[in-house]
Amino acid sequence: MLMSSGDKAAKLYYASGSFRVLRPGQHVFCAVSGEVIPLEDLRYWSAEHQEAYATPEIATRRLLGEG
Repeated sequence: MLMSSGDKAAKLYYASGSFRVLRPGQHVFCAVSGEVIPLEDLRYWSAEHQEAYATPEIATRRLLGEG
């Protein structure tokens, strides 16, 4: 994905069922794959580990200790 200079990563605080924006941005990165996740598409994260995941499969593997 090609990003313009206006695109920057957000910093989020992940809570159970929600997240809070600590530093504004357009996206975050998957903690496992490094894939860019636009904030509007962010659905999977771990409040315990404070990381985002691109897919439910990646999240499940990571949380089971396989990722």
